Amino acid sequence: MSETSFTPRVFSGIQPSGNLHLGNYLGALKRFVDWQAKDIETIYCMVDLHAITVWQDPADLKKSTRELCAGFIAAGIDPEESILINQSQVPEHAQLAWVFNCVARMGWMQRMTQWKDKAGKNQQNASLGLFAYPALMAADILVYHATHVPVGEDQKQHLELTRDIAIKFNHDYGVNFFPETEPVIEGAATRVMSLRDGSKKMSKSDPSDASRINLTDDADAIAKKIRKAKTDPEALPSEVEGLEDRPEARNLVNIYAALNEQTVEQVLADVGGRQFSEFKPVLADLAVSKLAPISTEMARLMQQQDEIDKILARGAERARAITAPILRQTYDIIGMVPPPAV
Repeated sequence: MSETSFTPRVFSGIQPSGNLHLGNYLGALKRFVDWQAKDIETIYCMVDLHAITVWQDPADLKKSTRELCAGFIAAGIDPEESILINQSQVPEHAQLAWVFNCVARMGWMQRMTQWKDKAGKNQQNASLGLFAYPALMAADILVYHATHVPVGEDQKQHLELTRDIAIKFNHDYGVNFFPETEPVIEGAATRVMSLRDGSKKMSKSDPSDASRINLTDDADAIAKKIRKAKTDPEALPSEVEGLEDRPEARNLVNIYAALNEQTVEQVLADVGGRQFSEFKPVLADLAVSKLAPISTEMARLMQQQDEIDKILARGAERARAITAPILRQTYDIIGMVPPPAV
């Protein structure tokens, strides 16, 4: 099997941890919609198995999973065009993850930056799942033979691990069965920063709600947060180099560029020389026009949770038509008796 025989296929996922925000939209959801418009199969996932690597309130996890599904659809993901799934409803993810636990090396896992950051000095009390979840992430991708994964910069290391696992599996068994998946990092705002501190990533865990624009915020809240976003006293530059050492200015320009589907250079050519008192209202109007319809549609969908559950059940059925044969072939390669066909 040559690498060119792999069907082009995109996979990506988001944890259902609640409070979707602008960073999730620009860094993931918007790009997922862009990929859906291309002539390539797209699979998007609510990765609830990853979410439970740290304790979750069961009721909150169910609500967050449905809210994330609503966010996918409100942002423009069509569950008929893309396969939209809840990870735990497709058992082949976890089954292949065990195989990859046996392929991946301890040293590989210990080098993962997110493991070091999340476990910190308390590694002995961290869950085994938190340590091993990059193998599950690799399984999420490779159980579909996905060839491309849109990710943020902070996930690039995990994609490199996924490639390492695929290469080692193929080498160990003398096959070319799993593709060497390519990370796709693109766009002006792949890493959206806090509106209160341009040196920190926008996060749902920030105690200040003013630091982020939630996808559930209404038009007034969106505009207010943009108007109050931290800036500096200097006018906007006309060249990209002028944004160096100006993290808040760079963040707002990046957000504008991503929302308006422009490059940073194009934005600065238009707004260079303006004060933030002029730029912020324009950015606020743009953000409201793009994001307020999403929050309205999410609220509507959350009133129809039975419909959300039907969409996820249908997505799981479509997904398993892909994953079950790939798992059966994996088991056959490594000498295990394959499970019955689904």
